[in-house]
Amino acid sequence: MGTGIPAQAGPSTDGPNHPAPAPTTGARVVLLSGPSGSGKSSLAERCGLPVLRLDDFYKDGDDPTLPSLPDGSGTDWDAPESWHAGDALAAIRALATRGTSEVPVYDIARNGRVGTRTLRLDGADLFIAEGIFAADLIDSCRAEGLLADAVCLRVRPAVTAWRRLRRDVREARKPLPFLLRRGWTLMRAEGAIVARHTGLGARPCGPEEAHRRVVGLRTAGAAAADPRTATTTPVAPHRDLVPASSTSTSGAPPAPGLPQVPPRAQATSSSKEHASL
Repeated sequence: MGTGIPAQAGPSTDGPNHPAPAPTTGARVVLLSGPSGSGKSSLAERCGLPVLRLDDFYKDGDDPTLPSLPDGSGTDWDAPESWHAGDALAAIRALATRGTSEVPVYDIARNGRVGTRTLRLDGADLFIAEGIFAADLIDSCRAEGLLADAVCLRVRPAVTAWRRLRRDVREARKPLPFLLRRGWTLMRAEGAIVARHTGLGARPCGPEEAHRRVVGLRTAGAAAADPRTATTTPVAPHRDLVPASSTSTSGAPPAPGLPQVPPRAQATSSSKEHASL
C-alpha cells in the first residue's frame, strides 16, 4: 500500500491479450470509481445489479512487478501498476459477451489471491464494475462498445475518512497506526483523486445522483427490451442522463436506450489506495 501519486496514470497493458469481439448478450457495464471509503460497494449493492469487484484484480504481494514508493519504504498500492488492468478488462468483456466470468477473490490483509469465483449476470443487461481503479478502464470499455456509464462517487472528505477507518479496523486490514497515518494522507489527497477520475472521463456524483443514474439506465434498458413499450412509448431518461451530444467521444453512436458518458475532462492529478471500497 502506498501514498504516492503515480507520475503517469491509465490502463496497464498486462493481462491476456484477447481479441475484442462485439458484445453478444447486450450487456453493458457501469464503471463506478471514487476515493476509498466513498461508498462504492454500498451503492453498487443498493442498485440491485451484478457487481464485479475490481479490488480482486490486485497483484499478489510477492509480484516482482509491483511498483515501489518513492522513498523505497514499501509497495505503492496507489499506482495503476499495482493491479491487473488487463485481466479486469477481460472479465468485463467476458461478462458482456458470454454473461459469465471466472474472477479472482483477493484478500487485502494477506496481499494475495485466495481463490476464484464464478460471476454470472443471469440475464441482466447491465452490471457494475466498482473500485478505485474503475476510471482507468473507461477508454477501453468505450472503444469496445461495453460502456453504459462512468461515475465517480464523491462525498465530503471527512465522511470518506471516517467510513474508511471504520471499515479497515473492522476488517483488520492493517495495523491501526498505519491506518491513521494513511487516512490522514488520503483525506488531504481526496480532491486530487476525484480530479483524476473525472479527468479520465467519469462523472462526479453524490450518492443519490449516482443511484438515480444507474437505476435510470436499468429502467431504460428493461423498457427497451419490452415489446409492449419498445414499439409504442419512447422511454424518457432522467434529465441527468440526457447525452451532451449525439455521438460518443470515440465517434461511435450511443447504444439505444443508454446515455453517453460526458466528454473527457483534463486530468489534473492522481492518487489511489490499496484498501479500497
